[in-house]
Amino acid sequence: MFDKILIANRGEIALRIQRACKEMGIKTVAVHSTADADAMHVRLADESVCVGPPPALQSYLNIPAIITACELTGAEAIHPGYGFLSENANFAQIVAEHGLTFIGPTAEHIRLMGDKIAAKETMRKLGVPCVPGSEGEVKDVKKAEKIAAEIGFPVLVKAAAGGGGRGMKVAATKEDLASAWSTARAESKAAFGDDAVYIEKYLSLPRHIEIQVIGDSHGNVCHLGERDCSLQRRHQKVLEEAPSPALNEAQRAKIGSTVADAVRDMGYLGAGTIEFLYENGEFYFIEMNTRLQVEHPVTEAIYGVDLVREQIQIAYGQKLSFTQDDLTSDGHAIECRINAENPMTFAPSPGAVTGFHAPGGLGVRMDSALYAGYRIPPYYDSLVGKLIVHGRSRNECLMRLRRALNEMVVDGIETTTPLFERLLNSPDFVNGDYHIHWLERWLAEQKSG
Repeated sequence: MFDKILIANRGEIALRIQRACKEMGIKTVAVHSTADADAMHVRLADESVCVGPPPALQSYLNIPAIITACELTGAEAIHPGYGFLSENANFAQIVAEHGLTFIGPTAEHIRLMGDKIAAKETMRKLGVPCVPGSEGEVKDVKKAEKIAAEIGFPVLVKAAAGGGGRGMKVAATKEDLASAWSTARAESKAAFGDDAVYIEKYLSLPRHIEIQVIGDSHGNVCHLGERDCSLQRRHQKVLEEAPSPALNEAQRAKIGSTVADAVRDMGYLGAGTIEFLYENGEFYFIEMNTRLQVEHPVTEAIYGVDLVREQIQIAYGQKLSFTQDDLTSDGHAIECRINAENPMTFAPSPGAVTGFHAPGGLGVRMDSALYAGYRIPPYYDSLVGKLIVHGRSRNECLMRLRRALNEMVVDGIETTTPLFERLLNSPDFVNGDYHIHWLERWLAEQKSG
């Protein structure tokens, strides 16, 4: 097994990876910007290396500095976590070229799935259902109009590169299409340096369902059920749960085996997530994330596995520690993303944390890098913690979540905790009756009311 792993990330995910490493007897190296010198992931690592000033481009995205940190400390492998360099194919390739191990899929698969057009074509060939749309890049408005006429309005114009809702525009009618196409291209160029876009059918009230998969270098592939990530704001996930309230066992087993077969045929290595839109009993592939997901803890809760440990073992060349037949889902889990933001306006709220108390008790997990006295820097994502609760049933899980949210204390900054407390009073949410547009509409009603 590896003796030392460098964690190319920060915050709660860096701590999450550290914990898995320590349980495996592996030493850890933390990298950090000057703004994160007093961060918890730095304090708890065996070694730490400053890789640059606060801007991410000069620190957490600074590939030469991260490779140098490995050479200085003798780290043999790099775990990228999520975000930053986790889906950067060039980084994965550079890591390999320096004789180090990238804890994740191959650069080839990261590159393939990072191109939304190529990913869709690949999945279609592998038998995975896809949203009707263009078979490749749409380079002019006339082609866009032809495709839209074939599949019917409304349509969605999407960037071939990137994600997070950038470079995505809806065209409800033919008159809207030219503007949507040009705006999506401009946004994509600005955000990702690539103006390629494609078109697919816009589903009106779908759910966002994703399937967790993992494969080793010995040909073993398993799926670990689905997560429902439909509660979103501006295409950003806010709350996730597993299993989905919308699926039955037959649907779950069918889409799981379809995805596992496709990933096996790809020869995919490591953990990944296949994301779908789900409407009227049908699944439509939208993208594959070639990394650990923010919401992976809800899968860990119901299946009782450590996905980070599996990632590390796979990267070392070992087999998965379980088979598909070993995996049995137990109960229900929900994750709330706690952001340092105003719970109504969602304006960022960096600053000093004057007090912090994490909830606890049976079935409660808090993944956070907060501590009293810590100053949240303004340079990075506002996620400061993830509250994960697990119960024998969805109802028990909801009651436990209510109790855990009530216990949580974060003083000195604003957080989105009150948002989740209000959500628990919504009959639609309690009944599991929601879709990807539900939260934004609910928030609008809350403001107007």
